[in-house]
Amino acid sequence: MDAGDPSTSLALTAAEASPQSPTKRNKKPANPPKRFVHTPIPPSILSDPTLTAAATSLLPANYNFELPKTAHRIRSAGARRIALQLPEGLLLFSLPLSHLLAPYLEPDPANDVLVLADATYGACCLADRPAKALAADVLAKPLSAGEILGCTAPTLKKSEEVGAVVFVADGRFHLEAFMIANPAVKAYRFDPFLGVLVLEEYDHVGMKQARKAAVLAARKAKNWGVILGTLGRQGSVKVLDRVVEHLEEKGLEHTVVLMSELSPVRMELFGDSVDAWVQIACPRLSIDWGEGFKKPVLTTFEFDVALGYVPGWWEKGSSECGGKRGSGCCSGSGSCGDCDCSSGDCSSGNFEGHYPMDYYSQDGGDWNSCYMKKKPSVGERKPRVRIGMHTNS
Repeated sequence: MDAGDPSTSLALTAAEASPQSPTKRNKKPANPPKRFVHTPIPPSILSDPTLTAAATSLLPANYNFELPKTAHRIRSAGARRIALQLPEGLLLFSLPLSHLLAPYLEPDPANDVLVLADATYGACCLADRPAKALAADVLAKPLSAGEILGCTAPTLKKSEEVGAVVFVADGRFHLEAFMIANPAVKAYRFDPFLGVLVLEEYDHVGMKQARKAAVLAARKAKNWGVILGTLGRQGSVKVLDRVVEHLEEKGLEHTVVLMSELSPVRMELFGDSVDAWVQIACPRLSIDWGEGFKKPVLTTFEFDVALGYVPGWWEKGSSECGGKRGSGCCSGSGSCGDCDCSSGDCSSGNFEGHYPMDYYSQDGGDWNSCYMKKKPSVGERKPRVRIGMHTNS
């Protein structure tokens, strides 16, 4: 719900004015929710002629920059410095936006609007840390209520009986995440600019064959490179600690490398000092462009498969591997690579196993980078002293 929607104001008023029952009056008040409660945008901002004119003259009509909402947040926060983060396609509007929002800062010649122009590929590239380092009070980043992630998509249950979905966008990159997670569901894409509805297809067999080959090649690696992505919030020190712990458990040599953007040219600078890589950044880097790297570059999920902590999508159920889970093949004991698939479905190209797309999902696997996963109980926690932790020694 938009902050300027009158229904927001009415809902808040009704909640405050509702009488309490006698039984509830004596109870200890509940803790307030840990969230930002939107307040109505004042008419002085909603009817600002400068913002209204900008929406039609300076900015494209098919984009909603939520100028009144942003201006209200700036003024409510008493901001002295704000940072604008825009995707590359909208950077050409950064200067008009800066001029339009500057009057809502606290009146001081030293106050200003900053534009963060580093690469922005999606919601994961949130530049909150650079904004904090620049002492910005507010970070403004366009984010639609219907944002679709290219690395995270739900797997629909058969009981939901969904036969097709319609995705509204001019590109298919983010739709592909859903297609990977739901290979049996038809995916249509409606291009709002061209007015065209297209049935999209995805090479599930080719993708899973390529990723399986990378996992099997990585199982032979003795020296691992661990990439912690530093672009936005792609990387996770929590996941880094877990990856390093697994490598130490297996007695494998490893080196941690911090990198904002991965590319084959940059990775080749390490030569043969690294046999395989695991990247804690974006799963799509491996899925889409993995074959462009000379050495295997695995996702954190594929890393768990390579080291035998979870079975691969082609190994689940282990009928393809000639045995059952827990009997030595694909049981998580590290012997996954030893099972003989020559007599099963692996050799016939059956790659229909589930490949998870849960990088930011709260109910995803232990390999994912969700910041809000449920914490284990005190008895289940293992003390770790790693890169992201400090001791009082």
